[in-house]
Amino acid sequence: MIIKPQHGKELGVTVEDFDHTTASEADIDALKQAVYQSKIAVLKGQDLTPKAFHELGKRLGRPEAYYEPMYHHPENPEIFVSSNVPEAGKQIGVPKTGKFWHADYQFMPDPFAITLIYPQVIPEKNRGTYFIDMGEAYRKLPDSLKAEIEGAHCWHSVRKYFKIRPQDVYRPITELLEEVEQKTPAVRQPTTFTHPMTGETVLYISEGFTVGIEDSEGNELDGDLLKRLFEATGQFDEDLAHENIHLQEFEKGDLLVWDNRSLIHRARHTTTPEPTVSHRVTVHDTGTLYERGN
Repeated sequence: MIIKPQHGKELGVTVEDFDHTTASEADIDALKQAVYQSKIAVLKGQDLTPKAFHELGKRLGRPEAYYEPMYHHPENPEIFVSSNVPEAGKQIGVPKTGKFWHADYQFMPDPFAITLIYPQVIPEKNRGTYFIDMGEAYRKLPDSLKAEIEGAHCWHSVRKYFKIRPQDVYRPITELLEEVEQKTPAVRQPTTFTHPMTGETVLYISEGFTVGIEDSEGNELDGDLLKRLFEATGQFDEDLAHENIHLQEFEKGDLLVWDNRSLIHRARHTTTPEPTVSHRVTVHDTGTLYERGN
């Protein structure tokens, strides 16, 4: 296994000659450390069946199936499918997922530690995923803004980007919203926390899922504060040219592994009607979301 910095990129590493079926525990630990320290690892030259992809995920942690079944791979519910390519006339997975800034499962009490994405059908144009390193973004905040969020907590919810399911077509919107709030109530997390694997301070917000901010005693803070944080970190830049934004492109055989604690991401969807399919496995590692007491 060869791990080296990505050429011409400030974020991430490439990993060559990696085979999870023969990798030692030391190899797996080295890969995880590379993900924690460099945030993204691109495994090159991978050729995996869905079963083998899932087995790779299990070597990195404990996989968890997405809570909505319509995203599940037909052979394995712990593989999440984003696809606009029907199979035998049937929609598999969900098209155009994730076109907003978020961390996976940020709206749940126990978000994932590591995300693995394995592109299956790759468009010719506009392929890739955008990332923001929220540890680095926090370091770049003005001291005055850091002081404003000291000890603060944020609320995260799926309600802004919940995908309508096939069985929801004729349901009243009020009934659907009530189900969303009951099934996935908003969760409260520290606005900044200490990463349990690196000790880094991470700013834990996203335009897609963060819906409120309050002080340590539960008093709502200035409604403009979140907007200023989104602006400062680059999440309001629709041109996606902000210095914090990293575009991770990929090619056939690439498999992306990233730190879901400290990165937020946004899908780069093609503007042309090109076929695109990707598989995702998300896993928990041995740590919690953050070091308790922070």
